[in-house]
Amino acid sequence: MTKIRLKYVAEDIDRYGNVRRYFRREGQRKIRLPGLPGSAEFMDAYRAALCGESAPNKSKATRNEQAAQGSFRWLCEMYFESSEFKQLDDRTKRVRRNIIDGLCREHGNKPVRLMEVRHVRYIRDARADHFEAANAILKALRQIFVYGVAVGLVDRNPAKEVPYLKSGSPGFHSWTSDEVRQFEATHPIGSKARLAFALLFYTGQRRSDIVRFGRQHLRNGKINFTQHKNRNRKPISLSIPIVRALQEIIEKSPCGDLTFLVTDFGRPFTSSGFGNKFRYWCNQAGLPQCSAHGLRKARAAELAESGASEHEIMAITGHQTSKEVSRYTRAARQEVLAERAMARITRDETANKSVPLDETVQKSGTNLRAK
Repeated sequence: MTKIRLKYVAEDIDRYGNVRRYFRREGQRKIRLPGLPGSAEFMDAYRAALCGESAPNKSKATRNEQAAQGSFRWLCEMYFESSEFKQLDDRTKRVRRNIIDGLCREHGNKPVRLMEVRHVRYIRDARADHFEAANAILKALRQIFVYGVAVGLVDRNPAKEVPYLKSGSPGFHSWTSDEVRQFEATHPIGSKARLAFALLFYTGQRRSDIVRFGRQHLRNGKINFTQHKNRNRKPISLSIPIVRALQEIIEKSPCGDLTFLVTDFGRPFTSSGFGNKFRYWCNQAGLPQCSAHGLRKARAAELAESGASEHEIMAITGHQTSKEVSRYTRAARQEVLAERAMARITRDETANKSVPLDETVQKSGTNLRAK
């Protein structure tokens, strides 16, 4: 058997066990070499790389030919090329692609038109012990089939008929008044931790938003911005009044040039980096159960306790439906309604309570009504 020895060719194995070959030459960027060594496709790409050129890009049709037409993998590759997928945030695209790649490893060669509700339910239930992962898989399947139905690649969406799993968990812990005071006592005004806390609590926004807040967002006593989440698909713009407590903390805190919050190196935080830093500040305050997102829930609950309507709360949080707001504020509303109900009963009992007659009146038998 003749061995092919080609200069600058290197091999490695990806996470799926596939062998990949690259052209690597010092001073030139790495170039992927398709096909098997010795094949026309491989040698054409190799010769182009020797001349300092990349292999020509494959067309959409050629890429889709890698998967059998009509297979689940074929539909997934078509979905990756869709505008629906490309409009997702970078992080969402990365997470969803990883989920779909995992599904393709197990089900990629199966005929997509034969996928039924029972198959989707089986896939979901295989991760039932991790309900968030199971629901993420189900959500990805729903979106794949939504696209497939829209462009006529499949006839129906079997994932739509499978419900999400319910966790039975209340989700992120909502901060209590005592926990708020404990954090404030640990991190005084003027510290970066207190500024971060104030931006989260007094605006009711996600960490992905507050890491981008800067003086350029302040106008006429309000903070004006477009929420980072879903900004490419369904942008939500908000204008929220800045309360006096937040204004004072901003004025007394060291802030960056473009963003209020900056790292120790003077750069804006990433959302994940800030989440880790805020976790550290919570641990310093002896609050390991608390989180940045829990402050968003606490703010919504406080608004509910003050009597704010769901639509008023939605104007702060940016939610487009009352479903999530109701989940955030259910406990707070229950407490407020219970207090009102008991106060009403107390008033009724006081109003209807009989007052005993004076002893003198009782003995004389005087009829007050007659007078």
